[in-house]
Amino acid sequence: MSAPDASLNASQAFASRQIVRAARKAALATLDAETGAPFASLVAVATGFDAAPVTLLSTLARHTRNIARDTRASLLFESATDNSEDGDILAGGRVTVMGRLEPTDDPAPQRRFLARHPAAGGYAGFADFSFYTLHVEAAHYVGGFGRIVTMPAAAFLLPDARTAALAGVEEDAATHMNEDHKEAVGLYATRLLGGRKGDWRFAGFDPEGADLVCEGELRRLVFPQPVQDAAGLRTMLARLADDARRRAL
Repeated sequence: MSAPDASLNASQAFASRQIVRAARKAALATLDAETGAPFASLVAVATGFDAAPVTLLSTLARHTRNIARDTRASLLFESATDNSEDGDILAGGRVTVMGRLEPTDDPAPQRRFLARHPAAGGYAGFADFSFYTLHVEAAHYVGGFGRIVTMPAAAFLLPDARTAALAGVEEDAATHMNEDHKEAVGLYATRLLGGRKGDWRFAGFDPEGADLVCEGELRRLVFPQPVQDAAGLRTMLARLADDARRRAL
């Protein structure tokens, strides 16, 4: 992998993670097992607490046969928000995350994937399907003209020290909010994020934000400041709920 660009800063690493976190799908590039040529496909994605991409693949798929031979792969994520004002489709942000795509038995990323893609629960248990995590080696971020950097995994991923405490309470926190505070969840999605009205629910939390889903739609709620534990998450959600209610007036 190439060395990190000298221009890399924390805001670019943060922006690259948000693009990856906000995506429901990504373009997967593998090396074809028969020809060795690049092979691109489309896959559903989620992320682990550290922002490492997670996907669910079938052994029947060509890309899965490819990584069985050579685990090297990359995933291209496009910004969910089109910031171009002149119709230039390449003006928006995008991130290519590079590494090795390997099977995972870790239940946490599996749970986060299924919370984001509930329809996948109907076939995730089939013998020919397995969850995979991309073991990140580098990420290439394009944030617009002149804003292009390559960063190592250590810059792109969140360290365990920032994720461990929140990871331990995330599932209970999501269940509590979805069952006991549905009104607030809906206001986050509609008033703060511009989503349509519907049965919104939290699919997951991480130190930098939260993912809300509703019938195939995903909205990323970025926190004004990072949180690291249950107390910080409660404070942040209460603050954002107050903000959403004020906007609802």
